[in-house]
Amino acid sequence: MLDIARQFAPLRQEILDAIAQVCDSQQFILGTQVADFEDAAATACAARFAIGCASGTDALWLVLAAAGFGDSSSATRHTGKPVGVITTPFSFFSTASSILRAGARPLFADIDPRTFNLSPVSVAEILNGPAGKNVKAVLPVHLYGQCADWDGFAALQRDHPGVMLIEDAAQAFGAAWTSPGQPARRAGSLGDAAAFSFYPTKNLAAFGDAGLVTTSSAEIDRRVRSLRAHGMTRRYYHDDVGWNSRLDELQAAVLNIKLRHVGEWNRQRRERAARYDQLFREAGLVGGSISDGIVLPSTDPRATHVFHQYVIRAQRRDALRAHLVAQQIGSEIFYPVPIHLQAALRDLGYKPGDFPHAERAAAEVLALPLYPELRDDEQQTVVEAIRAFYA
Repeated sequence: MLDIARQFAPLRQEILDAIAQVCDSQQFILGTQVADFEDAAATACAARFAIGCASGTDALWLVLAAAGFGDSSSATRHTGKPVGVITTPFSFFSTASSILRAGARPLFADIDPRTFNLSPVSVAEILNGPAGKNVKAVLPVHLYGQCADWDGFAALQRDHPGVMLIEDAAQAFGAAWTSPGQPARRAGSLGDAAAFSFYPTKNLAAFGDAGLVTTSSAEIDRRVRSLRAHGMTRRYYHDDVGWNSRLDELQAAVLNIKLRHVGEWNRQRRERAARYDQLFREAGLVGGSISDGIVLPSTDPRATHVFHQYVIRAQRRDALRAHLVAQQIGSEIFYPVPIHLQAALRDLGYKPGDFPHAERAAAEVLALPLYPELRDDEQQTVVEAIRAFYA
């Protein structure tokens, strides 16, 4: 699926030198490397502020906690019910678990079957229904590296001005959205706040867990910085019950180097995705529906996709994946069980059939190898193996 050694090889000495500089400085916690990365990342995302933290999961929790969506929030005290946060059932588990960890309640809405992203139409049904009065945020995911329909979500916020928009941009560093008549805007600057992950498989990847919050709100910035360090604004004076979630100085050193290359890597990912599209069409594998063959990834013309994953819909998906395994070709299912059907969340009361588009996607999606260093012949091998399976 991914060969991260190919990315490391040309940067090896530069990264090792940067790590050595941190070791020589003996400054390991929230030092100059973290500060430099936060400044550069804020600029790259066109956000006023960027706050490094320990993981993408923590980034989501920090935003929600900073917004006051916990059990002690004024909204909860007023209604006697946890604050509602609408999100997608088709994402990594942390999208929902972070909401619960913050003391709020996840409310799921179905996805757009073309892009796999949260559907603004489905969200509107909740906001305009009886559950909508306790909703304080919508949390779309920029899944697989493509921004969710931000025109649709911005319209919802105009209709419901008390509702925050929070981006789960864990897979979308460098992605962008262009509204009609406006310049492109980067993921991380679209909503009230955003959360990024730098897990080692991401487009911008650390050497372990690392995350980032971006926002243009001075108040969210202040609270996130406090919450990531045990709720301290002054040493040993705790204004909030926070957590220990600081971006490591060594990880920041690695990220400072890689940040200079991620734009080119994303461009190469788009080239690789376009080549897959061409090869699949030339192989006669692309039909109008899954019953005719495979369905290629759909890119919204308003989105600048960074292809964290190249995900097809495939007939007889599990059998196809077994065939690829036999050919020693990597693939992955993101995600085989929608969040609303996960055993850990059964108490939320959802059942099969509640979100048919998400459930169908879980049964059909398959991610194929895609990364900047993937060779043409390797892509040809993947397509030939798939053609042989359906032949």
